[in-house]
Amino acid sequence: MMTKFSYYQYLAQFRHSRTKSSIGNNPDDDYEVTSRLQGDSRGMNVTSHAEDVNPVVLAIQVGDVEAVKKEAASSPHSLIRENKEGWIPLHHAAFNGQLECLKTLLKAHPSSADKRTLQEQTGLLLAVSGEHLSCVTCLLEAGADPDISNKNKETPLYIACRLDNVDMVRLILSFGASVNQRCAQGWTALHEAVSRNNIATCDILIGAGATANPSNTYSITPLIVAAQTGRLEALNYLIGKGADVNMQTCDGVTALHEASKNGHKEIVAVLLSKNADANKMANSGLLPLHVAVQHGHREVVSLLVPVTSRTRLRHSAIGPLHLAAEHNRPQVAAVLLKAGVDVNARLAPARSARYVDGRATALCFAVANGSVETTEVLLNAGAATGLDPVSPLLLAVQKGSMRTVSLLLQKGADINAKIPSWATTFPAVVALCMDNLPLLKCLLDNGCDALSCFSCSYGRGPHPEQSHMRSLGTVFPFNCNAPAHEATQFCQWISTPTMSQWAGPIIDLLLEHVAHVQLCSKLTQLLESRHEWVAVKRKSLSPRPLRQLCRLSIRSRVGPHRLQSLSSLPLPGRLITYLTVMD
Repeated sequence: MMTKFSYYQYLAQFRHSRTKSSIGNNPDDDYEVTSRLQGDSRGMNVTSHAEDVNPVVLAIQVGDVEAVKKEAASSPHSLIRENKEGWIPLHHAAFNGQLECLKTLLKAHPSSADKRTLQEQTGLLLAVSGEHLSCVTCLLEAGADPDISNKNKETPLYIACRLDNVDMVRLILSFGASVNQRCAQGWTALHEAVSRNNIATCDILIGAGATANPSNTYSITPLIVAAQTGRLEALNYLIGKGADVNMQTCDGVTALHEASKNGHKEIVAVLLSKNADANKMANSGLLPLHVAVQHGHREVVSLLVPVTSRTRLRHSAIGPLHLAAEHNRPQVAAVLLKAGVDVNARLAPARSARYVDGRATALCFAVANGSVETTEVLLNAGAATGLDPVSPLLLAVQKGSMRTVSLLLQKGADINAKIPSWATTFPAVVALCMDNLPLLKCLLDNGCDALSCFSCSYGRGPHPEQSHMRSLGTVFPFNCNAPAHEATQFCQWISTPTMSQWAGPIIDLLLEHVAHVQLCSKLTQLLESRHEWVAVKRKSLSPRPLRQLCRLSIRSRVGPHRLQSLSSLPLPGRLITYLTVMD
């Protein structure tokens, strides 16, 4: 078991470390510029202070073998003088691919073949990094140890695999390099070769004794690396060599999880054909199907649905349709629904309890996360709008999504639904869209109960103060476990300091959707202090036009749940407009 990192944390850290040079900084780059010298085989500019530079290094940079020989004869100790990075002239010769200089240095100081820099780099490792095959041969023949690694525990063999240099790999192995040695992150040379999809290198390593299932520090095998990086040829090769297709990391992740996460459908197909278990659950409680859904890989989902156990899905952390809804994967949701997934399946109570609103259905997940496209797919497939503790319509109104609200109303969502944690005598949607008058008008046009906003139990008499209203503010608690309060009236809510700024426009709009009403003393007192009072007073005291009274009477008999179906009836267009649009 891991103690510090999860598998995915490890993966992110390892990817970051692989972006850094395996060589480290050329120590000569630390010197300030006084001159630019040629000679670096990889095109690096080497600069120096005149007083800091070793004359032997200068000679090596330009390939002046005679100067190196003279220095060896006159001052052999200068050949092992270190710079501030711990480099001696041999390191420069190996790094720059200066073979003849390297031979001279080895002859003068044979024991320096394995001398390390401060980054624990040997001349052999530097020569491999620069892909100087002749220098590598020279050092190995001089007795350089092929298993000495750098500070990151990367051996010359590992770096040769990273560079895709097959000849270098073969050469290093011929001098007895350990084939299963691991780097600091636990990768072997085979892991690295697989990540490059280099089958020739893989074959050489396997032939030299590399094991097909060497798990690294986090139990990641080369096969899992192939699945994660989409290396199909390497994957087939490893399976042919006996790699375990169902081996799990310490987080329970399999090769099938990795291929599913990254959308490698060909690899998923191969793994399934080789008996990869689609029902192995990661420690997170997710199956490969969940992972594919979460990342929106529709074709991979199609491959996994038939081989995923419905029983395992029921015992998993969350349903795949819920994940599709949460991440707005409408195409994936369509695949799942076509395969027979229950559109109204609910989370286990223990899982729903993790959400303050107690959400249980995929529809509620889609609405809560603003997934309009997936919401439409679910509703068209028959998703019910009243199965969650908090109505999805309330969530859509709170988000201000006119499109989602319209979709839910078309499918019969209760426009007068209540908030479980906040009892009101008026529709909760009125409070949820107090700063969105177009949305409020849409709701009122579709049957929202405007009349209840003017039903006050105190009428023209004095209203008692309610302390819990002071802390309500603009945040509407959808917490199903919150303690209940006495039902709040519209006049009490709209009179709070935070809401009172909206009083005039909201009341003015509400009056357009009711017959004659009498404003209670609290509303009157509130409106008298605002500039909108004159217009609102005129509207509240004026008789309603017969046109409006007739429309309200018909609409009340039709009921809010059937108003949405009026447009589908064989009625004249003008009549439908008259009944559905309040003007």
